Amino acid sequence: MLKTVYTYMTKYVKNCKKNKSVLKTLVILSLFIASVCLCSCKSRNTCVSKTGLYFDTVVTISIYDRIPGADSDRIIESCFNMMSEYEKTFSRTYEGSDIYRINHAGGTPVSVSDMTIDLLDQSIYYAGLSDGAVDPTVGALSILWNIGSDNDNSVPDDESVKRALSATGYKNIEITGNKVALRAPGMALDLGFIAKGYVADRLKEYLLSEGITSAIIDLGGNILLIGNKSGDDFNIGLKDPLDPQGTPITTIRVSDCSIVSSGDYERFFEKDGIRYHHILSLQTGYPAVSDLSMVTVISDKSTDGDALSTLCFVLGKDASSKFLKENFPDVNAVFVDKKGNVSYLK
Repeated sequence: MLKTVYTYMTKYVKNCKKNKSVLKTLVILSLFIASVCLCSCKSRNTCVSKTGLYFDTVVTISIYDRIPGADSDRIIESCFNMMSEYEKTFSRTYEGSDIYRINHAGGTPVSVSDMTIDLLDQSIYYAGLSDGAVDPTVGALSILWNIGSDNDNSVPDDESVKRALSATGYKNIEITGNKVALRAPGMALDLGFIAKGYVADRLKEYLLSEGITSAIIDLGGNILLIGNKSGDDFNIGLKDPLDPQGTPITTIRVSDCSIVSSGDYERFFEKDGIRYHHILSLQTGYPAVSDLSMVTVISDKSTDGDALSTLCFVLGKDASSKFLKENFPDVNAVFVDKKGNVSYLK
């Protein structure tokens, strides 16, 4: 059984237009070396870790303990095969995915998988609960801003933003059985605010079914813990959003739960002294204005944590604290404001 577990927080390379694939490879390689060092400090039969790139995110899965007879190598390979299938199903940009086909169908109903229906249902639930503050139809805005991809640091004009904003609204998603149609011109789905959490939950279900009793699933800011560390809580460092080196601003001791962080430090560009980040407001069409730099949500399910961390950032500290207390009393949160002050909701 491992006695020490280190959590590596991924550092993203921002605003790079050249040698993008090489830089991604270097990030993966660095995390792979880190995972090898982590596992080699104890018995090789105890820890198995693997790193890959999915959803444009560095993914690391580490298995620390299991029931006798469970084959960690086979199980972790299956996890990455699952990740590949999830990406081919949920990615907005993967040609042929369910989401891609819906977005390019011109309003014609598209037959999709049960998984896609399940994920869409959950995203619509959060859209309704938040009065559209998070919304799976944010795609038109995401495509327009294109932050974190090959954006050339250009800010779209007001008219383009208004046009894209008019093509949002979760109530215009029509689901009939396994068929999905978008009923407003120019609409597009983007499930980035919830998809990684959903995938993490499915991976956890699989690992538990295979007899894994201790593991970390790290989907680039979405961390899902299985079990604990030799009977003790994991000690998880939360990145300082104001420190480009990624130094932890605080730590939390937790077990068997989800930890998801969202903020304006993840994907952004700066122009004329203004930071334009990837969390977009469904009210204005521009990056959400918040008193927070980062919010971390601790919950049982990563689907909840993913959606709620985005929502809490959009709402700001006071409104999101009220929202969580009223709707999710068992969920905890850590807030970091623009000055680096840390506060907790327990």
